[in-house]
Amino acid sequence: MELRHPRPTGYTRPEIEIRRLLEKTPVARVKLPPRRDSCNEAPSVEDRPNDSGEVDLPPRGALSPSVVRIALVFYGVLLTAAVGWSLWSGDSIFYISPEAQRRGAAPARDTVLGLTAAAALIYLSHEITRRTRWGETMARALAGMIGKRSLRDCIILAVASGLAEEAFFRGALQPRLGLVTASLIFGLAHFTPKRELLPWAGFAIVAGFLLGSLFIATGNLVAPIVTHIGVNAVNLKRLGDRYG
Repeated sequence: MELRHPRPTGYTRPEIEIRRLLEKTPVARVKLPPRRDSCNEAPSVEDRPNDSGEVDLPPRGALSPSVVRIALVFYGVLLTAAVGWSLWSGDSIFYISPEAQRRGAAPARDTVLGLTAAAALIYLSHEITRRTRWGETMARALAGMIGKRSLRDCIILAVASGLAEEAFFRGALQPRLGLVTASLIFGLAHFTPKRELLPWAGFAIVAGFLLGSLFIATGNLVAPIVTHIGVNAVNLKRLGDRYG
């Protein structure tokens, strides 16, 4: 007598065979999005497709808002250290010497000098990236760290880094350690133990000498700060848009 397996209620024989086949076939696990409470609930911004019908994902390696906040905290601590040193020593971090402080600043002239120096450094970094393999490799690695940032984020990070680093490395360190030592420390602060990012420290040393020379020539931090902010704002946005 032929034995037949009882058929579960509610299933036809083709459905039973399909279920048995699926149970024997390994399938990849797919992570499904969280279930919405209502089928009419609108998808989140991240789930919505763009004009081409694709869903936009965060760029690989992009800085999250929390990392941006951490960077702002770091620059805040650096600026506080520079101001604290000034208060403790009684020396100004904005002027390179008491004589320069008596002369005062020439904001218009120093801003023009800062913008000119920024344009020179931006052009130099662009040419290094365009003409050398190691320069392009470094640019891609930096873009992988910062990701594609909005213009607002780039300006915020550029202003914070420009004010804090110039106050600390030029305003606090250079008058006491000299141009060479302060520039080398500035480059060391940009050292990253990755082969593709080693030239970044060298570029920072060159930039440190230029920024320090502007500090000596003008006697104040206006030109170095303008240069630093300009270079960071443009390069952060350019790297993110091109390689992020």
